[in-house]
Amino acid sequence: MKLKYRHPKDVRMAKVLIGKASEIGEGKMTHVTAGGKEILVANVEGSYYATGNVCTHVGAELHEGELNGKELTCPWHGSKWDITTGSMTWFPQKLRDIGKYKVTVENGTLYVEV
Repeated sequence: MKLKYRHPKDVRMAKVLIGKASEIGEGKMTHVTAGGKEILVANVEGSYYATGNVCTHVGAELHEGELNGKELTCPWHGSKWDITTGSMTWFPQKLRDIGKYKVTVENGTLYVEV
């Protein structure tokens, strides 16, 4: 049997409804479970970003942390993440990134692609 290669751009992502954009004020965040993944959605200066919601250190739920500008601080051990990229910005040891997801706003409604 011959397997067909699929380019990553050919893979269809599921578009999941998050809610009304107006429900997430500037500097605020929410979380959802979509496509079997825990996702954090945040409003940073009027733009919306989505990342993984679980800290890769020991599993804290990041939506319980603190958001200052685009910097998210883990509530358990203080690791810091750039909410716009999903990359770690500070911790004494190297952690895996929390990843990021594409967010779209259509007619005032937020969607995330997973």
